[in-house]
Amino acid sequence: MSWNEASSRAATFLSALSAAVVALALVAQATSFGEGFVTVALLILPVVLFLGVTTFVRLVEINKEDVRWVIGMNLLRHAYLEAAPELRPYFITGWHDDEDGIMATFGARAGLGGFTHEFVTAPGVLAVVNGALAGVLTGVVGPRLGAGTSLMLGLAVAIGLLTIALLAVYQYQGAVGPRAQRRARFPNEAPGIS
Repeated sequence: MSWNEASSRAATFLSALSAAVVALALVAQATSFGEGFVTVALLILPVVLFLGVTTFVRLVEINKEDVRWVIGMNLLRHAYLEAAPELRPYFITGWHDDEDGIMATFGARAGLGGFTHEFVTAPGVLAVVNGALAGVLTGVVGPRLGAGTSLMLGLAVAIGLLTIALLAVYQYQGAVGPRAQRRARFPNEAPGIS
């Protein structure tokens, strides 16, 4: 159910973003990027950015829930192996509740890519899309505040990168940080083999 929710939320956000881009293209064509375009952009883009950020936050929460379930499944597999060690060759996922075991169940390796791995997850991709959206919104607002083209472009890039960085830190602290603080009950004695 959580994966279904994550997919639905991401699809809803990306559909809203696509619709906003099409609407803005039509308005831009009708107004030649005049004041009407700016007004519509300032009405639509903040709402889409809000939807994107809230979608991102919920996906991070879903990932945290998923990790908890994986830990529970690993604990159950560990109990099976204590009762029947001869079953070990048949287990393809992790049976330890440490980082190696969790990553084995996810089909990944602990520490591989570290912080940068967060960008290949669904929330990581949405962080980049939200950053681009925040940059575009800044580019629309900048000229209205009297910013020149160079300053506006620099500010738009800076705001976009800052948004990505803040969301990535939130994701890392929300999903990875708590796992590092959790003490494993059945750690792997030979890391790399879960």
